[in-house]
Amino acid sequence: MTAANTGLDLIRSLKRGSSHSLAPYEEEKVRRCMEEMRTLYEENRHDVASLRLPSQSSDSAGESSLDGGRENLIQTVLIRHATMERIKRCLLAYHHCRLMQLKEIRWQYGAVIPKEIRKNFSQSELSWFNKYCASLTSYMQADSKETGGAGGLDLTQSLRPPKSLLLEVRCLKDYGEFETECGGVLNLTKGSQHLMFRNDCENLILQGVLQHIVD
Repeated sequence: MTAANTGLDLIRSLKRGSSHSLAPYEEEKVRRCMEEMRTLYEENRHDVASLRLPSQSSDSAGESSLDGGRENLIQTVLIRHATMERIKRCLLAYHHCRLMQLKEIRWQYGAVIPKEIRKNFSQSELSWFNKYCASLTSYMQADSKETGGAGGLDLTQSLRPPKSLLLEVRCLKDYGEFETECGGVLNLTKGSQHLMFRNDCENLILQGVLQHIVD
């Protein structure tokens, strides 16, 4: 598979994936595209340098042949350049789409994300995600101070209007004591059921600690 087709396959993989999950980072395909771009660039650099050299032919027939060769070489350079541009656009689109998915994951799951999603991050994506979380937290804390709030304002809570402030939940694993926003303490043990405020239990549901009991 050529690098151009590999780049296009990266785009297709985004369409095959779910909008609510992050597919594993295609490190091998990205590396192949980058290597091909470097190879094409070096070939173009060499050919462009040769085109700048003065003609060594003294007769008209030789000059005509050289002109034809130069024209073919120019066309080859242009084709290589177009190929590099196509690969670059595919790489930019692939990484931009994953970047948008990382943002959605932060707003959906919070700073603590499930392991099955986190394992699909590349090292660069993980570094970016941590910085994005820090920036978002800093912004929410600064906004809370300006408005006179006692604690940090969590903009990621209740992105959709809730139907009820209270949720009935079942604990899926032993978690231990959990302090609610109003100061109460709940002992979350596996199999226990509780009626909790949405703000208290949403993150625990996303982390797989609690399960919302739906009638």
